[in-house]
Order: sequence, then structure tokens, then C-alpha cells
Amino acid sequence: MTTLKSSATALGAIALAVALGACQRNDENKTAGEKLDTAVSSTEQKAAEIKGEVKQEAREAQQGMSRAADAVGDKMKDAAITTAVNAELARDSELSALRINVDTVSGRVVLQGVAPTPAARERATSLAAKVDGVASVDNQLRVDSKS
Repeated sequence: MTTLKSSATALGAIALAVALGACQRNDENKTAGEKLDTAVSSTEQKAAEIKGEVKQEAREAQQGMSRAADAVGDKMKDAAITTAVNAELARDSELSALRINVDTVSGRVVLQGVAPTPAARERATSLAAKVDGVASVDNQLRVDSKS
């Protein structure tokens, strides 16, 4: 049994050595058909690599376009919120005559300027907060009774 195993191992090693020797033949010893097959295989492999790279770059470009579209959409939403808050402030008799700067970023509204009374200042916060899409209101209005 051990002799049979040793013979099989030796025979496997010889077969492996012959196979490796055949793989390492020089290009000079290859026939034109073998050279052509090698060139075609190499070209197909390179084409597959390039195809994968192109697909990856196309995915990345699509993601970039999607992010840009999202950013434009966010800016449009913020502009709509700013317009709506300005309209609400304009409807209020105490706040309409005042210059209140309204800025919106990602649904967060910042009010800057002057309010005539503490009550008007708080009302400005309430008016801004009720506008659809407003996530928060940062009221930085100063109270100045001379306004």
C-alpha cells in the first residue's frame, strides 16, 4: 500500500513538472496559432478590465449628478421657505414695515434685524415656524422700540 502511494505521489510530481515545463515554453517555440491565441486572450482580458473601469466611472458620474441635483433641489426648497417666511412677516402689521433678513439653509431659518417689541420678536418666531418645511428657527432679532 505504501509503495502504491509513493508511486502515485512520484507520478503526480512528474506530471506536474511536465505541465509546468510546458507552460514555460518560450514564445519562440510557440506556433503562430498559439501566439495569436495568447494575444487574443490578453486583449480580451484588457477589454474586460477597461469595461469594468468604465462602468465604475459611469456609476461615480451618476452619483455625482445625483448629488448635484439634490443640492439644487435643497437650494430651491430653502428659497421657497425664505419667500414664505417673508410673506408671513409682511402680513403682520408690526413686522411688515421692518427690515427683517430671513436666511434659510437646510430648512433652518435665521431671522436677523430689529423687532419693535418683545412680543413682535416672539411672533416672528411663531410665524416662521409655521411655514411648511421649516426645521428650526434661530431668532436673532434685537428689540428696539424706536423702530
